[in-house]
Amino acid sequence: MALSSLDLYNVEELYSEDERLVRDTVRAWVNERVMPHIEEWAWEGHFPRELIPEMAELALFGSTFTEYGLPGLSHVAYGLVMQELERGDSGLRSFVSVQSALVMYPIMTWGSQEQKDRFIPRLARGELIGCFGLTEPDFGSNPGGMRTRARRHGDRWVLNGAKAWITNGSIADLATVWAKDDEGTIRGFLVERGTPGFSTVEHKGKYSLRASVTSQLIFEDVEVPEANRLPLAAGLKCPLSCLTQARYGISWGALGSALATFHATLDYTKSRLQFGERPIACHQLVQERLVWMANEITKGQLMVWRLGRLKDAGRATFVQVSQAKRNSCWVARECARLARELHGANGVVNEYPIMRHLMNIESVYTYEGTHDMHTLILGEHLTGFPAFMPPRNEG
Repeated sequence: MALSSLDLYNVEELYSEDERLVRDTVRAWVNERVMPHIEEWAWEGHFPRELIPEMAELALFGSTFTEYGLPGLSHVAYGLVMQELERGDSGLRSFVSVQSALVMYPIMTWGSQEQKDRFIPRLARGELIGCFGLTEPDFGSNPGGMRTRARRHGDRWVLNGAKAWITNGSIADLATVWAKDDEGTIRGFLVERGTPGFSTVEHKGKYSLRASVTSQLIFEDVEVPEANRLPLAAGLKCPLSCLTQARYGISWGALGSALATFHATLDYTKSRLQFGERPIACHQLVQERLVWMANEITKGQLMVWRLGRLKDAGRATFVQVSQAKRNSCWVARECARLARELHGANGVVNEYPIMRHLMNIESVYTYEGTHDMHTLILGEHLTGFPAFMPPRNEG
């Protein structure tokens, strides 16, 4: 097979036929159903809820699971789904990522059989929308400091506190909420819409992820039955494990954003005429930037492909996921910045996708662990010293 000029390492050959089919199916759907409207949706701050049944029909929710008739995709295939969704828009990928990795995953991992039977099929069909309540107004990178409390009262738990920057929050039917009990143990709860004392407030004024719903969750003496507590979830490791699943998807998704800005820029520079009516792609400075983008995307693709194969073999670690998330988001951010430069003034108007991706990736660069926090995770792995922990009081 001849090498594509845009795929010097023939990454395409690394995917199985089934994985390519999954990717191409989602790509075609994004091209047909998302791309004609996404700039308008982002401009208007509209999340396309009307597409949820179609996403469910494509089996995009919980697609790596085999139970309840789910397709049991490989993690590489799931990664390619995330790539194609974020090639369309980060908000679209965020929605599917939350539904799958942050709602269905904890129920499947720590939930009771009754909880699985009750919620997983409806989440898979898109009949229920989920959200994940971990981050708080004062605690993002330090989730262990959460202030949301859960107190046991007989066969019920009473939740008080608030969560912030929650994707899907205001439209969710089911919230996976993490709170500390009286002993300081972090526990997981399934809080259903309409529960007295549970309310949401949508974050307004966002310049980023405008085609996505982001909200604050408020709990005021919210009574949750024991039947809605995740019985096997205890400790910070549980929500962090959920984040590892989500970060894996982001590591692929962010490269989808990078691919979108790269291809848009390649097309633009080959057609934009300047300086004697020559395409600006003829110039050395432009080619240097295009080469950098293509080079870093290729390295990122090889990293996430290898990570996916390790994950399919049950050998992937959270440190490897941190490295991939950190790298992919950095690459996507730099690609969007270079794309904006090469588009000139056209880079800031919604006739082109560049500024939308640039604004989106600023959020993706930060959420699910900031670039610097992942740096410190990797730093501890390399040195054995946890630089982000406070010094011990030896007195």
